[in-house]
Amino acid sequence: MTLLEFRNEPLTDFSAEASRSTMVATLDHLQRELGKELPLVIGGERVTTYDKFYSRNPSNNDEIVAVLQKASPKEVERAIETADRAFQSWRLVPAEERASLLLRAADRLRRRRLVAAAWQVYEVGKNWGEADADVAESVDHLEYFAREALRYAAGQAMAPHPQEYTQYTYLPLGVVAVIPPWNFPLAIPMGMAAAAIATGNTVVMKPSSDSPANAYQFLEVMEEAGLPPGVLNIVTGSGSEVGDTLVLHPRVRMIAFTGSKDVGVHIYQQAARVMEGQIWLKRVICEMGGKNAVVVDEEADLEQAVQAAVASGYGFQGQKCSAGSRLVVAAPVYRTVLNAFVEKVRALQIGPARDDYPVGPVINERAKQSILNLKPASS
Repeated sequence: MTLLEFRNEPLTDFSAEASRSTMVATLDHLQRELGKELPLVIGGERVTTYDKFYSRNPSNNDEIVAVLQKASPKEVERAIETADRAFQSWRLVPAEERASLLLRAADRLRRRRLVAAAWQVYEVGKNWGEADADVAESVDHLEYFAREALRYAAGQAMAPHPQEYTQYTYLPLGVVAVIPPWNFPLAIPMGMAAAAIATGNTVVMKPSSDSPANAYQFLEVMEEAGLPPGVLNIVTGSGSEVGDTLVLHPRVRMIAFTGSKDVGVHIYQQAARVMEGQIWLKRVICEMGGKNAVVVDEEADLEQAVQAAVASGYGFQGQKCSAGSRLVVAAPVYRTVLNAFVEKVRALQIGPARDDYPVGPVINERAKQSILNLKPASS
């Protein structure tokens, strides 16, 4: 199987009138679809529970984006058992078939690109450019991991020895628990899950309770591409009910998590316990927060540096692990940079994400209160 060289998916130019008109029409259409109930998905079966919770539009908290199921440990265990059974056949599917499936999913996501972006506008408050970039990155993940599946399937060359036959082969692990964040509600869950699926593993995903509806965009394109039932399962609900059950289950082979330091540390502690019936040590990948600095010295183009620092710090309301959260400036230009930075930040327009303001809402009331409770640093 020969593929073209990987290329990043280009971004949509919303300065073009045609793109803007299409996005407005997409948002209008999707708004009429909001408020529907989304089920758990276990082995391809749609499952509902008695207890529900709501995903809300952070730009308008009275608007319900979707009604979700509160899974109990019973549904989580069922999803893990289903994924474990599906693994027995999925791990034997040739890499070329898995890669082809991901490429078909990428093509389907391209076709619904603005719809997927519109879900992010409504559910997490991204402006159009931020939402579109998230979807473009999601396409990149599908394209990239399709190619990586083929690379890993080829194994690696070993040093020859006249009396030995040595082979280096990569084998899938089993059931992977994927626990993504809300701030990249399609790109991060798709990246973690697509990598696992491409390499022959099966997935049980617990989307963030702030962005669960976006995960179903991933599920839909994968099902349309021909993914067998049980390879990707979605269970929604609380961290204590769903997340802890996933992490502790003896048949979960690996945990992929992106989120806060506190939750990441908790996952590491839980995953280190060997549960009854567990025959391996679990692997854990935790991507947690950071404190990123933008450094400006006296030789920099100050106008460009300030503009970049504002974009880094306030793009998507600063709600990214990659956001610039510190500005380190050389003394000779400190006051000039600081004054220009403050001026640009104060000039940012704030409004509903649907109307494509540069700065929209933060994700929920807890985030809002956390910001309002910050005390200004002493000068």
